Amino acid sequence: MRVLIVSQYYWPEAFRINEVVRSLIEIGCHVTVLTGQPNYPQGKVFEGYCAIGFGAKQHEAGYSIYRVPLAPRGRGDARGLVVNYLSFVLSASVLGPWLLRKQRFDVIFVFGMSPIFQAIPAVILKWIKRAKLVTWVQDLWPQSLEATGFVRNRRVLAMVAVLVRWIYRRCDLLLVQSQAFIPPVKAMADKTPVEYHPNPGELAFGQTQPMGPPALVLERGFNVVFAGNLGTVQALGTVLDAAELLLPHADVRIVLVGSGSRSEWLQQEVVRRQLGNVQLAGRFPTEAMPGILAQASALLVSLARSSIMSQTVPSKIQAYLAAGKPIIASLDGEGARVVEESGAGVACPAEDAAVLAEAVLRLRTIPHAELQRMGESGRIYYKQHFDPAMLAEKLLQHFTKVLAEVKP
Repeated sequence: MRVLIVSQYYWPEAFRINEVVRSLIEIGCHVTVLTGQPNYPQGKVFEGYCAIGFGAKQHEAGYSIYRVPLAPRGRGDARGLVVNYLSFVLSASVLGPWLLRKQRFDVIFVFGMSPIFQAIPAVILKWIKRAKLVTWVQDLWPQSLEATGFVRNRRVLAMVAVLVRWIYRRCDLLLVQSQAFIPPVKAMADKTPVEYHPNPGELAFGQTQPMGPPALVLERGFNVVFAGNLGTVQALGTVLDAAELLLPHADVRIVLVGSGSRSEWLQQEVVRRQLGNVQLAGRFPTEAMPGILAQASALLVSLARSSIMSQTVPSKIQAYLAAGKPIIASLDGEGARVVEESGAGVACPAEDAAVLAEAVLRLRTIPHAELQRMGESGRIYYKQHFDPAMLAEKLLQHFTKVLAEVKP
């Protein structure tokens, strides 16, 4: 099957779609990727790439990546992000058809991270290539704009909703990463079918034993590791509040591995509040993460309290389950459900620092054998629900079903 992947974000940026492409190739799909110039999360185009460059480059795995120009996101302020998003939509809509001329595709697959507008070039390519269009919805729009405070104007939100409906209704299938996404997406999709397809874990986390020495060595003690984006929706203020409550317990440490828009604020707060039990470890490549997570006593995932966040399953949960370590989930809704259903850890309400601190101390008192059992339960659940190879086969089944359908 000939599959065109359309995604603003792609390798060497670290996103789940990288793993999906590799898994699709392994099961026999012929994959082509249309993407932008890598600049996430630093906001600057990666070394070896050019913001105004475009063309094709053969990946070492044997497939082609077509890149179009875009404006880097910069510091991540509202204006910079809008220009970044729109530049990809414009470049991919205009240059994408030319770069992909004379090529045929059976299915066009959109990795629907925010902003969902990146699906617009795929709609255009669907018309030109006469291919089926499948979009994998990772965030709810316009709800996520309102929840993060990025847009507050009701008229603007209503206009975004109109455009989202237009995109959804031109797809042949909408896949959603969370069961809770189905009702709101269906409400905007009209007759376009909507089905659940979770994010797979990263292939690197499937290794039971990390390769080589760890890139970061944790100190002795009860280390609670948070790994991933350090942004607004991660409710990091709550994490610091919990760390302050945990200061009397000298063996407990909170280790934040990653970077993001809140990195500078975190550094300032740790110093201001004299949080000697919080370590800001910085960002590490994906392949280094299994070795870091393997040293953790427990793994922390947190989100802000909002209806949109409660419908989301953060992709780090899959990585945590695969790591085989107990999980502390400071969030509501679907993410908490997955952690509790797996038996891999404990969940507590979003943005409740006191209960989060209590959860840390509760796990600290649990016997080591019980913590190991939690971790093993997480690994089993991961293999049953989030294994990349299994989900690639299911994705191919979705594609095959769409191709077999004939519209009246």
